[in-house]
Amino acid sequence: MRVLVQRVQEARVEVAGEVVGSCTSGLLLLVGLGAGDGLIEVDWMARKIAGLRVFSDSDGQMNRSVIETEGDILAVSQFTLYGDCRKGRRPSFVDALNPADAEPLFENFIDRLHEEGISRVEKGRFGANMQVHLVNDGPVTMWIEREASA
Repeated sequence: MRVLVQRVQEARVEVAGEVVGSCTSGLLLLVGLGAGDGLIEVDWMARKIAGLRVFSDSDGQMNRSVIETEGDILAVSQFTLYGDCRKGRRPSFVDALNPADAEPLFENFIDRLHEEGISRVEKGRFGANMQVHLVNDGPVTMWIEREASA
């Protein structure tokens, strides 16, 4: 499982000109699920992101989590995070989890974020052509990866 985490002042995702998800101060998550990923990876990732200290405290240090700041999350599924560009010029997506298995796992990830104590979690539309708009705060961008358990 791969997640590109961006601390944002605001973000929204549109499908055909309609806003389907948004957040104010918080995190934008671009979420990729790989072949072999399951509930273990989803659970680990939700805990990791909920506790990730990327928001400033009173001293300006990154010591506060999205939970502590009462921030929002906007999660967008993005299988292209598994694009392998090492050979040729066309990315290969053979390492991405197939959509039939990825969609329920993505929904489980959203549920797990709520269970971790994040009150407002919105999402894009799985499998749709989406336009993501954001104001990156900092900028702060993190790459988090958890390989599938054997």
